[in-house]
Formats: sequence, C-alpha cells, structure tokens
Amino acid sequence: GSFFDDHLHDIALVRYLHALLPDQERCNLGLRLEALVAAEVGADVGGDALVHLTYRRIAAASPSRAGTPALRDADDVYTNHIHADDLAAITLRALRRDAPEGIYNASDDSRLKMNQWLDLVADRHGLPRAPRIARSDAEGRIPAAQLSFMSESRRLDNRKMKELLGVRLRYPTVYEGLRAAKEPV
Repeated sequence: GSFFDDHLHDIALVRYLHALLPDQERCNLGLRLEALVAAEVGADVGGDALVHLTYRRIAAASPSRAGTPALRDADDVYTNHIHADDLAAITLRALRRDAPEGIYNASDDSRLKMNQWLDLVADRHGLPRAPRIARSDAEGRIPAAQLSFMSESRRLDNRKMKELLGVRLRYPTVYEGLRAAKEPV
C-alpha cells in the first residue's frame, strides 16, 4: 500500500525535515533529477556560489474533463496550493543573499481536500461538480496521473518559509486568490 493507504486517518503536517518517501515512480524520477541538478550546480562559479532552487511541482486537478469523477469524501486527499504571485515573491526572497539556506515548503495556509478545491473551481465557472466514487472504483475512471497524485497526497507545513524567510502571503488561502481574480480562472 501507499503512504496514504497506511495513514488514511492519521495525516500529519509534512515539515521541511521529513524524509522523502515517495512510492510512485514519477516521484522517484523527480527526486533523482533534483539530485543531479544539485550536484551539477553545487560548484562555485567565478567565486560566486550558484543558487540552487528546487520547485516540486504541485499537481493540479482540473474540472475541465467533464464527467471525470473525484474520490468520495471518505477517500478524499489533501491538496496544497500557492498563488503564482506568492510563489514569485517567495522565489525573490529566497534568492537574496541574506536568505537563510534550507528547504522551504512553498504552500499557502489552505487546508483543503481535493473535492473542496474542485467544487470551488467548478462553482466559480458555473460547472457541475464532479461525481464522487470510491477509491476502489477509481482505476480506469480517473486518469492515471491524477490517481497517482492522490496516492502521494500530503499536508505541507509552511511555517519555516514564513518565519525564516519572513514571507507574508498576499493570498494566504485559495479563497483570497479566487476573490482577487477578475475573471474565472
């Protein structure tokens, strides 16, 4: 079983110091690529150390596939979000010379499960909400990449980013980001 299956009712916040324990091949590939890039840019160039920033892509589930079901509430997973403007601000802060080195979870303060997010986006666009199904019925009905993401779900703790980098999120949750959008996203 996956981490999620083993901890379905005991999802803790993932802090920057947690060991990475992916059980999906796409995640293992991403970690191997991060290690290669880190090794490549770790050397000094012309007396200045290169800055190495790694972004782990946050998968996005989209209601654009009309009729694609989502997991029922009992099987639903947590998602993490960050507004593009906040991600840019975090990046600029992390690139400053006085920024403390380290690994930071670039995530907002939202504590949403995927269905809550999908429902918010569907409602914003005037689309029907996705039908719900059990995890055991999901194979073949939910795209494999999306289902794989659902097996790697984590709740991220962003306190280190805010406390050590001094980041103040302009859009602390998805609600502020959606309210600020002039047109449906």
